[in-house]
Amino acid sequence: MTVVDAHHHVWDLSVRDQDWITGPELKPLRRNFTVADLAPRARAAGVDRTVLVQTITVPEETPEFLALAAGHELIAGVVGWTDLTRPDVADELARLRELPGGQYLKGIRHQVQGEPDPQWLLRADVRRGLAAVAEAGLVYDLVVLPHQLPACVKAAAALPGLTFVLDHLGKPPIAAGHREPWAGDVRALAALPNTVCKLSGMVTEADPAAWTVDDLRPYAEVVLEAFGPRRLMFGSDWPVSTLAASYGQVLDAARAVTDESDHEQIFEATATRVYDL
Repeated sequence: MTVVDAHHHVWDLSVRDQDWITGPELKPLRRNFTVADLAPRARAAGVDRTVLVQTITVPEETPEFLALAAGHELIAGVVGWTDLTRPDVADELARLRELPGGQYLKGIRHQVQGEPDPQWLLRADVRRGLAAVAEAGLVYDLVVLPHQLPACVKAAAALPGLTFVLDHLGKPPIAAGHREPWAGDVRALAALPNTVCKLSGMVTEADPAAWTVDDLRPYAEVVLEAFGPRRLMFGSDWPVSTLAASYGQVLDAARAVTDESDHEQIFEATATRVYDL
C-alpha cells in the first residue's frame, strides 16, 4: 500500500527566518530542511505523495510552496497561508491559483494557536475569510491548542460548506497524561460532518525523549472513535517530528496505534479525497 503524508513542512533559513524556532529545545530545527532531504526518507517509508503545509504567516511563502509543488512530483498538494481578514481575500485566493503551481493549492491555514483571543475564529472578519475559502473550493486546516477547540466547533457549525481539518489531534496534553476537556471537545468537533482530523504531531506532544506507543494510543483511540477512519489521515509533521523520532518511527507509531483494516483510509484514501490529490 502506498502512503500519503498529509502534513509536512520545509524551510530555508537563507530565504527567511523561522522566528518560531527559539530556545534550546527547538535548536535542532534551526537549519534548512528541504524537499531533497525529505524525499529519500519518504520513499523509503513507502510514501509517494505529500501535502506541504505553511509554517509562517508571510504572503511570500505560499507562492514559493506552489512552485516547489510544480517542480517536485512528491508534493501533491499545498496548504498555504493568506490573511483571512483582508477584504479582498477572495481575489487573493484566485490570484494564488493563477500562479505557477497554483493548481496544487488545496487549503489554507493560519497559526490560530498563536492568537491570544480564543474566539479568533469567530470574529466577523475571519468568518468572512473562511467563507471565501469555502467558496474557492479549498479546505481549512486548524492548528489550535486544546482551549481553542470550542471555537473550532462553533466555526465549523456556522460554515457547513467548508471542510475543517484538525491538525495534530488539536495538540492534546499527551506528556501530562490528561485527556479532558480535550477529548470531549474533539468529540463535539467530530460530531459535525464537515470535519476531519490528522493523526499527526503526537510524538512531540508526548515526552519527546521518552515517548512510547502506549503513551500515544489513548489519544489516537479518541480521534479514531470520534472521526472514524474515513475522516482520519496520517501526517508526519516532518521535520518538527525529528525532535522526537525519525520519519520511519513516526509512520510506524501511527500504524501501531491503528487497526490494519483501517490503514487504507487513514494512510491514503482520506487525504486523497479531502485534499483532492
